[in-house]
Amino acid sequence: MALSPAAAVAVFFFLAMLVGGDAAVVEHTFVVSQVRMNRACKDTLVTVVNGQLPGPAIEVTEGDSVVVHVVNKSPHGLTIHWHGVKQRLNCWADGVGMITQCPIQPGKNFTYRFNVAGQEGTLWWHAHVASLRATVHGALIIRPRSGGDAGTLYPFPRPHKEVPIFIGEWWDVDLVELDMRMADGFFDDYPVNATINGMLGDLYDCAGASEDIYVMQVEPGKTYMLRIVNVALLSRYYLKIAGHRFTVVAADANYVKPYNTDVIAIAPGESMDALVVADAPHGKYYMVALANQPPLPDQQIPVFSSRGVLQYSYNPIKGEDPTVINSLMVPEMPDQHDMMTSFYFHGNLTGATPHPPLPINVDDRLFISLALGSICRGSHVPLPSSPCRGYDVNESISVATMNNVSFQLPTKVSLLEAHYRGNMSIAGKLHELPDKPPTEYNYTDKTMIPWGSKEAALESTTKAMSVRMFRFNTTVEIVFQSTAILNSDANPMHLHGHDFFVLAQGLGNYDAERDAGSYNLVDPPVRNTVLVPPVGWAAIRFVTDNPGVWFLHCHYGFHTSMGMAVAFEVENGQSSDMTLPPPPIDLPRCEHHGNSVAYQ
Repeated sequence: MALSPAAAVAVFFFLAMLVGGDAAVVEHTFVVSQVRMNRACKDTLVTVVNGQLPGPAIEVTEGDSVVVHVVNKSPHGLTIHWHGVKQRLNCWADGVGMITQCPIQPGKNFTYRFNVAGQEGTLWWHAHVASLRATVHGALIIRPRSGGDAGTLYPFPRPHKEVPIFIGEWWDVDLVELDMRMADGFFDDYPVNATINGMLGDLYDCAGASEDIYVMQVEPGKTYMLRIVNVALLSRYYLKIAGHRFTVVAADANYVKPYNTDVIAIAPGESMDALVVADAPHGKYYMVALANQPPLPDQQIPVFSSRGVLQYSYNPIKGEDPTVINSLMVPEMPDQHDMMTSFYFHGNLTGATPHPPLPINVDDRLFISLALGSICRGSHVPLPSSPCRGYDVNESISVATMNNVSFQLPTKVSLLEAHYRGNMSIAGKLHELPDKPPTEYNYTDKTMIPWGSKEAALESTTKAMSVRMFRFNTTVEIVFQSTAILNSDANPMHLHGHDFFVLAQGLGNYDAERDAGSYNLVDPPVRNTVLVPPVGWAAIRFVTDNPGVWFLHCHYGFHTSMGMAVAFEVENGQSSDMTLPPPPIDLPRCEHHGNSVAYQ
């Protein structure tokens, strides 16, 4: 028998107490409002949480429960997504606008409740409505449970200090309007520059005065763990620190075998934990974040780069000279068009033991092409007899697609509520995501990047509410294929509610007969976001062990707004511990304030 909403809340807290004798309930209040921030010689009205950018960090221990009261004092409806939290039997708390809930409307409140059992490492939270995540975001740090006198049980020497590093972008435009323009096929806005922990850094010269710069103070000989997150809407980034190396120990809150490198390659949505030893001579060392992008003939965007400083403390008692501290070393960065450094970085990550067992027998296989396309303005359907062209904005809308379908959000009821009622059609007309693209072609033919005859035949597509249903406990394997239709960029694909094994990646067109033999079935990394290489492919595998409706989408902001997404509907299992409970009693209801409920 289904529980009442009030009983469901009581069960949440009861289960939280059962997780462990020393588990805690960590409680926060997030006040979302608009404040004016001065960046790049301009006062910009920015939506933030508790007046901070980045927002407040949530720090918990594995097994704890989290309660966050969201008070929306902004003029926009919004949700908060807990990126990477598995939300076991708790899909209602996933925080995706019109997928798992209606947005929290201006002047309204909502409380998210979830636990973090079975997860350790760096995750993050962010707005999942419109492009507001560019400024509404923060860290979600899950530490291992302490082991007596030994302290925190990391599978590596405990660092002296842990330091969140957010690589992002500063936009001086209204982010909700930006999202509406992108959803309508316009993409002519760019950020002012990259940021590190919300600061533009001294590379950005504002009327002759450098912007604020992030400074990380270190002590000689100490080890620091950087909790690095890419929160950008637009770009992948390379991160380097002059004179220092990294040891990557975790990605997406899953441990990896320690990997030594002098560069971190990180895409939007990804998080990396990396150890840095302060073993260089006393001084100041630049920390540089550089955006990278495909070379021509792809559309070129401005070069975005931000600098912070790693600065050694000095001890005058030991005769150390403070003038040496003032010297600055700059790292040699990869070229902004260098795609291979990122390819090899991600390919070198392997899973650390113990890790969940890799399922061997696959029940459902999908081959998903990731592309751009167009729909006819006004009709939202292709017209083969009179095809619309992506370059003519008066006739068509540019969209992003998965298997030639561009995702469209419902506007009256969330997909999860429709699923819970047992009738997904009340959310609107559904389109089942096909197993493969409707047309097979040379997906990575770079002559299709510019508008022309080759891409024209493949450009026309469909806008629909794309859904794929899975039975509970199904083993699913997906091969993502990045294509060269109108662009040749990589695609960071993020799955909600589940982690997955990254089996392999490759360049060019995926060939099952050839490439399945390259799968890592021994120690694949476990992730929630996979970077599909430019004009390449990536293969993942996971088990649908969490009932509900879960979003799968590209984590580029513009790709999400343009429709590179699908909703996975996972049915209930056969027992109560495999069944989605009822919604919380205060779950927001859809209210129609213009187009506010339609933002992603």
